[in-house]
Order: sequence, then structure tokens, then C-alpha cells
Amino acid sequence: MSALAEKIRKAREIKVKAGGVTFICRRPSDLEMIELRGRPTGRGILPFIIGWEGVTEQTITGTGAPHPLDFDAAACAEWLQDRLDLLGAVMQDIVDAYQAHTEKTAGAIKN
Repeated sequence: MSALAEKIRKAREIKVKAGGVTFICRRPSDLEMIELRGRPTGRGILPFIIGWEGVTEQTITGTGAPHPLDFDAAACAEWLQDRLDLLGAVMQDIVDAYQAHTEKTAGAIKN
């Protein structure tokens, strides 16, 4: 990916705090949001979770090592399928970030 494309993607990042951890998410682009509307919301949002902070094996399984884990998209998806409280919070913040983006864009177009 080019450095400029990476900057654009980085500008879409948000942090979502839920359940004592922080999820790093990427706000969908306009095109992605159009495509997302055709998929089940919960599963459709999982690819937009791109990192986490403060997650340990103990956080996920209740046992295991207490030190922070590197982000693992597959493990995150498996975990959140059973933690709809967390997934719901992440989903809401991603939708809110997209809504804020569209309002900002609409305001810029009017000016």
C-alpha cells in the first residue's frame, strides 16, 4: 500500500473503549458503507476492527497469560461473536464515526 493510501486509512481510525479494553477501528469509507448495508451488521463490522489495546488471554478466555496480546483478527472475531455487548459498543461507535464523517462532508459540500 502506498504511503498516501496508508495516511488516508490512518485518518479513518478511531478508538473504542468497551469492557475495559480499547478496540482500534477504521471508519468505513462511503463505498464500504454502501457495501456493508447488504451484509449482516455484526459480521460486516468485524473487518473494521484492526487492533486492540489491553487485551490478554485472561480478558478473552478468563484464564491464561496476563500480558497484552498482539492483535489477532481471527481471535478477535471469535471472541466478539460471544461478546455481543462489546461488539454492539464497537458497532455503534463505528456507525457514529461514519455519521459524523457524512455530516462533515455534507457541510463542506454546501460551502
